[in-house]
Amino acid sequence: MATPKTTLSTPAENESLTSLVGRLGDDVMQLFDTKLSLLKVEVREEVNQLARGGITVALGAIIAAIGFALVNVAIVFGVSTLFAQTELSQPAKYALGFVITGLFYLVVGGLIVSVMKNRLSKVDMAPNRTIEELRKDKQWLKNEL
Repeated sequence: MATPKTTLSTPAENESLTSLVGRLGDDVMQLFDTKLSLLKVEVREEVNQLARGGITVALGAIIAAIGFALVNVAIVFGVSTLFAQTELSQPAKYALGFVITGLFYLVVGGLIVSVMKNRLSKVDMAPNRTIEELRKDKQWLKNEL
């Protein structure tokens, strides 16, 4: 009858196992460093996109304010000449021009802000690529261990 052969681990085998575990640890650390770098890049891209949107909203607000001021003055004079034959006082004519122009530009400025707000609300703040890579890594680690 043959006796089963027992194998005892030798120091060389222990060193290679230790070496493999050390390499695995180094590889895992490198993997997490890579994922952290990906996360930084992704967050930076999203912040840049939000900054561009914010600048566009601010630019729209500035343009609306300038237009509001200039058109108000023009409409005030226009309305005052249109109502020249009425018995309204000159300040009342100016006030009517300001009210009409003010309402118009409030609507236009509100539309600009609303459109940009809707565009910015669609920006996903979650770092999707990093999350997906971490899921893949988690699955890989489960399969390997």
